[in-house]
Amino acid sequence: MTLCNIGNTNATFLKDGVITRLKISDFKNYKPEEKVFFISVNDEVLSFLKNNKMFINLEPYFAIDTIYQGLGIDRIAACYSIKNGVIVDAGSAITVDIMANSIHLGGYILPGISSMLNAYKSISPRLDITINSQIDIDALPQKTSDAVSYGIIKPIITLLHKLAGDKKVYFTGGDGDFLSKFFKNAISDKMLIFRSMQKLITEKRDEIIC
Repeated sequence: MTLCNIGNTNATFLKDGVITRLKISDFKNYKPEEKVFFISVNDEVLSFLKNNKMFINLEPYFAIDTIYQGLGIDRIAACYSIKNGVIVDAGSAITVDIMANSIHLGGYILPGISSMLNAYKSISPRLDITINSQIDIDALPQKTSDAVSYGIIKPIITLLHKLAGDKKVYFTGGDGDFLSKFFKNAISDKMLIFRSMQKLITEKRDEIIC
């Protein structure tokens, strides 16, 4: 079975326990040899796959208890297998959602780390830096490169700490493992959305065309 999580930058695949990625620009040339079960936040790709019988869209089968309007399928899938905790999907954007007793209480969206770095770069070439993964967010920076890293990371971590309290925090997405290091009660799980997709297929196999 092949699973695929389609974003705005990459399509991420899981097959036989191995994760691979394909740039969205190359996706239209992808010809699967077996059916692919997918979710997509990319409307252009979604439209492209609409009549392709090799691709099974799982979005119509996902459902969580929430009053949030317009909750994206990526966030729904990330929350689907979590009963209690804070779910952080740190990719092109950073989405944060709270689950309590299998009820989605709400959440928010931040620009992703790469998006923030690009914003700094657009201000001045002197602010074109790479993130310092070893930045000490408890000490004021003493050089510009660290100041940019601090300015990006500190607000994210502070806001998350305030929101999470003593709850478990589940991190996924490309920057999830990095952000998880700032939390004692963190669980870093790159497979989180895929686990939810697998859970859904198991629970609703009779409804889904397999």
